[in-house]
Amino acid sequence: MKIHILLLALISSLSFLQAAERQPNVILIMADDVSWECFSCYGAEDYQTPRIDQLAAEGIRFDHCYSTPICTTSRVKIMTGKYNFRNYSHFGYLNPAERTFGHMMQEAGYQTAIAGKWQLNGIYSKNADYLDETRPQKAGFHESLLWQVTKTKGQGGERFWNPMLEHNGKVITPEENAGKYGPDLFTDFVCDFIDRNQEQPFFVYFPMVLVHDPFVPTPDTVGDTPITNQLNKQPKDSDTKKANFVAMVEYMDKLIGKITDQVDSLGLGEDTIIMFTADNGTHGSITSRWNGRDIKGGKAGPKDNGTHVPFVARWTGHTQPGTVLPDLIDFTDFYTTLAEAAGAQAHADDPIDGRSFLPQLNGQVGNPREWVLCHYQPYWNKVPRQFVRTATYKLYRDGHYYNVPIDLNEADNLEVEDLGEEAAKVRQQLAHLLEQCPDVVREKLGSNATAEQRKLYPDVPSLFSKD
Repeated sequence: MKIHILLLALISSLSFLQAAERQPNVILIMADDVSWECFSCYGAEDYQTPRIDQLAAEGIRFDHCYSTPICTTSRVKIMTGKYNFRNYSHFGYLNPAERTFGHMMQEAGYQTAIAGKWQLNGIYSKNADYLDETRPQKAGFHESLLWQVTKTKGQGGERFWNPMLEHNGKVITPEENAGKYGPDLFTDFVCDFIDRNQEQPFFVYFPMVLVHDPFVPTPDTVGDTPITNQLNKQPKDSDTKKANFVAMVEYMDKLIGKITDQVDSLGLGEDTIIMFTADNGTHGSITSRWNGRDIKGGKAGPKDNGTHVPFVARWTGHTQPGTVLPDLIDFTDFYTTLAEAAGAQAHADDPIDGRSFLPQLNGQVGNPREWVLCHYQPYWNKVPRQFVRTATYKLYRDGHYYNVPIDLNEADNLEVEDLGEEAAKVRQQLAHLLEQCPDVVREKLGSNATAEQRKLYPDVPSLFSKD
């Protein structure tokens, strides 16, 4: 009898250890063109985002996550874990030689999928093999449902109503998708992938097409309007644009809730890390009320409203519900965190720019970074800028220095001779970091920039050693 009891206890212990050692599933959702001022858990007044708020209430809200000002730079950064001076050369392009978190998760034994916006083949600049419809698979994803793989918007139409999509390299025409809404199709694909792969570790990367312009009706607001391509047209008056934008934010929230419900209905909450963030600031034509003030969208600019993005994460049984953290999160940190969560083996091409926040997801203090860096060389007819910052202070390469929380519009440059002891010390540390990395090219470099102007510096040592 005693031996039987001991055997049962041993089996139970082994089962517990196996469950504890299970690689967590990961779902990384990234919204398009929307920042902190549009989410009610961050203080938004014009929007209701109950499902994202629920994720934050059940997990962690990070108050200081930073991207770059436009989509491609952020996507290349988060997928490779590298600062843009190492590997970003063209708008709308991810060099296929780069190792992504998709490759890393595949090698760690995960089934991987990507849905939503791709726009990384180099179709605008006609980079080598830009018509390769299998590029998402070559970037580390077993399955894909994407917009803009081999077709520009002019060739394939919009991402919303009657979209042209590519499923695992096969084109689905607007005629085949007639009457359908792209964000619904992507979300259904994600939920189906989760269902089919629930018995093994999976990784889903969902770079959403919401809430990028054009600002058009959603299924919740379209009413009886005929579903034609005319629905994809941007309205001309600002009130309608804002109303549509609000509806798009709230529909995005609804879709995130649908994915969360799928995870929970399958009993996968304790096995799944769900993360939500955004690629950059809100479109400049949108102004929102936030904590009693107006915030103008800052997409494409380096100020807080262009680079400071929402980030909430939930891992049931691991994250302490309702946690709010001031820890700095850089987009380079996601790759490193995923690698630690997956138990990935070290690889010669692993990035050196990120710091894992997995301990924070496990309710531990971790080793938060003290600064984040933004190297913004857009190649998209915008002014390049470079800065390094803490949660409070921000130093540009040109010497401009701001206390951001009390000066969101960066109107009051802090002169060196007027700095207090703390501000002076932080400025010195940030200046030292900027000295260790290459500067942006100062003049505007649009899509016609020469190869000589598109300078890359892959071999710069880790900046963490310069802390």
